[in-house]
Amino acid sequence: MPMNRLQQLHDAGQSIWLDSIDRRMLRNGELERRIRDDALTGMTSNPTIFQKALSSSDAYDDQLAGAEQGLNPMQLFELVETTDVRDACDLFAGVFSSTRGSDGYVSIEVSPGVSHSADAIFEEACRLWKTVDRPNVMVKVPGTQEGALAVRRLTAAGVNVNITLLFAIAAHARVIEAYLAGLEDRIKARQPIDGIASVASFFVSRVDTEIDKRLDALIAKASPAEKERLQMLKGRAAIANAKLAYKLFREKFSGPRWESLVKHGARVQRPLWASTSTKNPEYRDVMYVEELIGPDTVNTMPPATIDAFRDHGVVERTVDKRVPAAEGLLREIEAAGISIDEVTAKLLNDGIASFQKSFDELLAGIETKLGSLAPGGK
Repeated sequence: MPMNRLQQLHDAGQSIWLDSIDRRMLRNGELERRIRDDALTGMTSNPTIFQKALSSSDAYDDQLAGAEQGLNPMQLFELVETTDVRDACDLFAGVFSSTRGSDGYVSIEVSPGVSHSADAIFEEACRLWKTVDRPNVMVKVPGTQEGALAVRRLTAAGVNVNITLLFAIAAHARVIEAYLAGLEDRIKARQPIDGIASVASFFVSRVDTEIDKRLDALIAKASPAEKERLQMLKGRAAIANAKLAYKLFREKFSGPRWESLVKHGARVQRPLWASTSTKNPEYRDVMYVEELIGPDTVNTMPPATIDAFRDHGVVERTVDKRVPAAEGLLREIEAAGISIDEVTAKLLNDGIASFQKSFDELLAGIETKLGSLAPGGK
């Protein structure tokens, strides 16, 4: 029997989640097959993913046409997305049960327009949580400062949270603190914490895309010797940054504070590697999977990256190897004149803007589709 690289990856302590959702795969057996054959244990969605699903398929037409009259595009979108996520949660119920709630989660994201209001994030997250009404749903909130404030409140309220669009180590530290404080708040309120799960979605490839662009600008005006040195820095910052996030995770989820929470049944907030498809065709197509393998991690991959790893991925523990070298690399990039803080702040803003654009297109697409589905529509 051929070696199953995806099962090996799972056995190395990394959960494989699918960074995609589409009603067709929920209904035609594809997701069940992937759970069975690809060691798939979870799924993530976002506005861009739903925008693609709705625009490329007529699978949603019947539900939209039969929806209650008077619903606006935002309400209709919530109707279809919560239906898909609920159905996906049910398909992952076996994983959730067999792992005793350690895995089998499906993520649904708050709308990007609430990214800078803790109250609005909390309100929308609670609404989505109650509407999906499954123990293995996770609500995605943005890694903004306001998002971190909401994480504490949501965790204290017993909501599973996936914090998305994390690029900076400082932002990662904020959401770890918010999760820990939320668990402590819940204990003070005499509420159980043993059923709460959370992941911190640390984005990877986009860091290289932005830093490589800035390195190329420096290379264009550098001396021959300097060009070579700068060229050697390309394609390495993203993995280095993620390794420091894992180091922080290990530090924060140990020691007396954490041990006192463990006594109440607390689970670690696992780092989730997002944006792990390779954007630069010159780089190995599974490099952002291979270089970040280790226990208590999740990698959410689009179908093409899962297929590539199944074909030729190499499994070995890498996430906590060569960490001093990773720290040195980021110092070199800073010394070259590229601010990591500036890059990660830009990427967060760009990420929110990109999701907002997809969200606007999605709502406009629903409106157009409703017109074509109406009697006499084309």
